[in-house]
Amino acid sequence: MARRYPWVELYTPVNEPLTTARFSGLYGHWYPHHRSDASFCRALVNQCLATGAAMREIRRVHPGARLVHTEDLGATLAAPALLYQAEFENERRFLSHDLLCGRVGREHPMYAYLRASGIADDDLAALRDQPPPDLLGANHYITSVRFLDDRLEHYPHIPAGGNGRHRYVDVEAVRVCDDGMPWAYELLHELGARYRLPVAVTEAHLACDVDEQIRWFDELWRAAERCRAAGIDVRAVTAWSLFGAYDWHCLVTQETGRYEPGAFDVRDGSPRPTELARYLAGLAAAPAAPHPALAAPGWWRQPSRLHYPPARARRHRSGPCPGPIDAAVPRGV
Repeated sequence: MARRYPWVELYTPVNEPLTTARFSGLYGHWYPHHRSDASFCRALVNQCLATGAAMREIRRVHPGARLVHTEDLGATLAAPALLYQAEFENERRFLSHDLLCGRVGREHPMYAYLRASGIADDDLAALRDQPPPDLLGANHYITSVRFLDDRLEHYPHIPAGGNGRHRYVDVEAVRVCDDGMPWAYELLHELGARYRLPVAVTEAHLACDVDEQIRWFDELWRAAERCRAAGIDVRAVTAWSLFGAYDWHCLVTQETGRYEPGAFDVRDGSPRPTELARYLAGLAAAPAAPHPALAAPGWWRQPSRLHYPPARARRHRSGPCPGPIDAAVPRGV
């Protein structure tokens, strides 16, 4: 590919390695449909090693090629009894970044977890010996922030999972948290401050009507502007999926043919610009230009977003993070 398209400079050999490892190895949604820490960790480390191997081959042809490492940008909130689980998941969410940035040594909070899950120290050493990404891509969705709740009686239609210590549900935080929600600015700033690398929002999409899609993109655009003003090197905000997506409402675990448009609608066989595309064109030409849809807040900013009895959520306990507590126990959801 590098020989065929020599003008391409930015590469993402593996998209969202942590997220795909979770969905395939920990939650059983995708092939090989495993639900174990060992499978999750093996899939994650394999994808990070593959990213490094791919970039080495690409740079043989194109020495100036740059790695854009993309990952879901979210967080886990929890009811008080489950803060220990939220702390573990909030440390784990950075693991692909830490691996590719060469940060996972014996002192890393996830080192014992990885070793207990069968990852050889040689693999971790190999990742420490390769150059870090050139840019970190943040894929952020309104459902990327999760809430763990042991009040099972409030969720009769949601299957409960657990970690061997507690049973709980994993739901969209925006539907239950009336306080304590980390919004896009906080999460993007956290990513940039943690790594001090250039960042970009590499997926900005909402499966909703076009006015809400415009409001969601605007939310991420304003977050990026605030981060830049605060000293975070934000390079871009990307409209993805540009041409829409099929069956993502069920994480492509079923073939239903359900389509959600992006900036273009392709259902008639050719890309048709939507109002989102026109808004994006105007934003690129004149960033201060308002759009009528922005006169109202997005649904995620309104009290009607709450579908369950509200809760105030936190990510951390008052004391220091205990590290990978219960690390060898897979999450059931």
